[in-house]
Amino acid sequence: MRVFMALVRRELAGAFNALTGWVVMAATALLTGISIVDLVTKLSDRPTDSPVTELFYQSAYFWVILLVVSPVITMRTFAAEKSSGTYEALMTTPVGDWQVVLAKYTGSMLFFGLVWLPLFGVLLILRQVTGEVGLLDPGSTAGAFLGVMLIGSVYMALGCFASSMTRSQIIAAMVSFLLGIGLWIVSLRPVSTNVGDGRWARLLDEMSLLRHMDDFARGILDSRHIVFHVTMTLLFLFLTQRVVESRRWK
Repeated sequence: MRVFMALVRRELAGAFNALTGWVVMAATALLTGISIVDLVTKLSDRPTDSPVTELFYQSAYFWVILLVVSPVITMRTFAAEKSSGTYEALMTTPVGDWQVVLAKYTGSMLFFGLVWLPLFGVLLILRQVTGEVGLLDPGSTAGAFLGVMLIGSVYMALGCFASSMTRSQIIAAMVSFLLGIGLWIVSLRPVSTNVGDGRWARLLDEMSLLRHMDDFARGILDSRHIVFHVTMTLLFLFLTQRVVESRRWK
């Protein structure tokens, strides 16, 4: 456990020591601020009973942040190690492949969570300013944060997998972005309501990130959504471990 925590701290330190990490946090805070201003402007003209968290995820800003930020966070996990020549030194230390993979993934997830913290700070300030206690419903807020972290876990694992396959951070970011876009495009398919549509149609419905986030933002915890994201995360982490392990075959 001590070795694992040391690797996690090393990963987090690398994120904060690099200019990219601060750019990601600044860009996320900027887009979040713009989205909140846009949201408040729309609510002033068209009031609604929906929680702010639900309205925020429905905006394009949320998905732009998720799809763009995730590859930038994870592109350095393995690719930077390979390009700088420290990868072999790391892998020859007395640590297992899974320890390295999980430590890099955990470090990326912690940074991803920190990136989203300003959003909830802004919402708390907004509630204090407006005096609307129901503006930030505890159930929907907790569900929305859980949904963000679950979807983020899939994209972080996907990004680690892309980074493990190359020594170029740019290529890693591009591969992760394209795979992430592909997963998101599946969510744009209209929900199937016809029982006779078949197994594949229902499968695509269950893979819809938009549908999952819609439930999470309303405070609805569907075990099927949670199992899907956990399974996808474990799948990409397993593939990452296999790529890391393949160095022994070369």
